Amino acid sequence: MIEPQSSPNLFNRFLNCVERLGNKLPHITMLFLYALIIALLVSFALSFVDFDYIHPTTKEKIRILNMLAPQNLLDLLVNSVKNFMGFPPLGITIVATLGIGIAEGSGFINTLIKKFLSITPRKILTPTVIFISIVCHIVSDSAYTILMPVSALMFYACGRHPLAGIACSFAGLAGGFTASYTPSVIDPVMQGFTEAAAHIIDPNYSVNVLCNYFYALGGTFFVIGAVWYVTDKVIEPRLWSTMPLDENIHENRDLAVAPVSAQENKAFRLAISTVAGLLGLLFILCYPDNSLFRAPDGTLTSPKAPVMQGLVPLLFLFFSLPGIVYGFAAGTFQKANDVIHSMENIMHMLLSFIVFCFFAGQFLYVFGHSNIGSLLAISGAEFLKEMGMPSGITLLGIIILTGCLNLLITSATSKWAILSTIFVPMLMMLGISPELTQAAFRVSDSAVNVCTPLFAFYPLLISYCQRYCHKAGVGTLSSMMLPYTFALMIVLTAVLYLYWFLGLPIGFNSGFDYPSTMFPQVK
Repeated sequence: MIEPQSSPNLFNRFLNCVERLGNKLPHITMLFLYALIIALLVSFALSFVDFDYIHPTTKEKIRILNMLAPQNLLDLLVNSVKNFMGFPPLGITIVATLGIGIAEGSGFINTLIKKFLSITPRKILTPTVIFISIVCHIVSDSAYTILMPVSALMFYACGRHPLAGIACSFAGLAGGFTASYTPSVIDPVMQGFTEAAAHIIDPNYSVNVLCNYFYALGGTFFVIGAVWYVTDKVIEPRLWSTMPLDENIHENRDLAVAPVSAQENKAFRLAISTVAGLLGLLFILCYPDNSLFRAPDGTLTSPKAPVMQGLVPLLFLFFSLPGIVYGFAAGTFQKANDVIHSMENIMHMLLSFIVFCFFAGQFLYVFGHSNIGSLLAISGAEFLKEMGMPSGITLLGIIILTGCLNLLITSATSKWAILSTIFVPMLMMLGISPELTQAAFRVSDSAVNVCTPLFAFYPLLISYCQRYCHKAGVGTLSSMMLPYTFALMIVLTAVLYLYWFLGLPIGFNSGFDYPSTMFPQVK
């Protein structure tokens, strides 16, 4: 166990202040309700203002739509169910959690953790969890429903603070999303926006889907180091000082680390064989060039590929089927109703999250439909353009601006859909390649995710924290993750500039400069 610090330093005092203020905030669902009301009022006030900003896609002036107008209020009412059901994390979380409920209720996940703990030295538990979090980039948002609670239990079983496990896995998954060993689901989405924006200047310009892969791969080493240091030297000592564990959870501690029985070992082998069989079947189905799982252009990583579109249902199968096999082999499931009950039991923890999704969906509808989001993004980008700074400083400005916007708009695709049409052609005119611009955007887009309460999975993560510390709230999570944001912003920015300074390729078919004599170069 890492001992608590005897006297908090200035930085810890600052984090304690952030936590106290944050925990005094209303429930995060109420925050989104208030945000919805504010967005409605702001849309009314700004609807009377004539803005000179031109939307780069529609080529029309940005006008704020008054969402308090009778027709727009009626549209909000009519679309409220669609806004709720269409809220991106809702379906992903529910479907993936149902599968996890089976795997957890059968005991498969508990045995898997015990097996993993038996081969993982306590000294490298933190970097191992971070490594797994980075690997989970390949499954994107679905990882939140399994990675954080498992990481917390792993830390707890080793006598470490479980919230530190949630923090380091969250930092590795969301905060370090720019760094990755494998291509992720978001790569082809980002590439599509970047290439379309580049065509504004150069209609023949092509952007490789892995244009940032080398930078992402190199960044993993620095992300692991930074998150490891912050977890062990900053976060966990502070947690032991300020966030004691609830007394009632100590009663179940021995259950989490009980040895695996012979019957459980047999069931585990059968479950792992099931996973291997599913992987083999998926490989066979995806391998042919004319596979139905491939996109029309024959690729597997395209957003149009059924294998990419079906990641969440596939995760459900990869958790539920091994869980069922394990449950009946280990005796934890006696009949089919036990499987259903395991799914019902885990859904209780999602009740507050589902309520949150309803109000968050309405807020996102008003924020986007009123054009407030577009106004914020375009006005900020135009301001940066008018400053006319050198290329290196301009790129740093984009990183900072994106970080500020990410406090309000956490969806990478939503921001890049607009910002790419401004940033990419603007920096091409300054001699900076679209690939480098995309990499700069992704730095702060990921690093700031972990500290903003508007991040879609915050309510879910808070519920995980409250399993061990019932008083944990928004302020607890924000203050816990703020050091990671600072560390990741510094590290990922430094790595990007290091690649640029050394001339190392940041990806396939990628460079740093855009060769053009049509526009003046800013040195």
